[in-house]
Amino acid sequence: MIRIEDARRYYSETGVHGFDHVLRVLALAERIARAEGADLEIVRAAVLLHDIARSVEDEEAGQQDHAALAAERARVILHGHPPERVEAVCQAIRSHRFRSGPPPEMLEARVVFDADKLDAMGAIGIARAFAYAGQHGQPLISQPDEARHGPVDEFRQKLALLRERMTTATGRALAEERHAFMEAFFERLAAEARGDA
Repeated sequence: MIRIEDARRYYSETGVHGFDHVLRVLALAERIARAEGADLEIVRAAVLLHDIARSVEDEEAGQQDHAALAAERARVILHGHPPERVEAVCQAIRSHRFRSGPPPEMLEARVVFDADKLDAMGAIGIARAFAYAGQHGQPLISQPDEARHGPVDEFRQKLALLRERMTTATGRALAEERHAFMEAFFERLAAEARGDA
């Protein structure tokens, strides 16, 4: 439905939601899709287009629901393909958000959701949390009385919850190891911050 080379031109953002994120999610999604028996073409198209509305311009324009906007843009990009397949791609894109949006119901949407969340876990997830903090002037380790959100807060409020949100058996299995790695890392970070290690 869409090739990697063609999808790349819709991404201008670098950083935690850049095209390198898309390619990692694609590799995970293909692995999960094969294991779960999902339609690879639908999964690939949804992954390649899932973050096309995550731009500075969209944020400045007040567009908060990047998933809904990305689904609308994907519908235009995929015009000419069978409507039911385009709709499946759009459903997967609309339901890939962690904090809001419709829950992923169809298998392909669940694969995209799990792959996207797995990229926020493990070593990559930790690296992304600290990269985001650096881009936004957040503290390395925020203090209890500090209003600014940092990577440790991101772990507690989002990353530590991702394991329980997985929707496929393959996603759950991959999330276990990544979750354990994050827990060990943040425990060590806390120990070092206290001077205990």
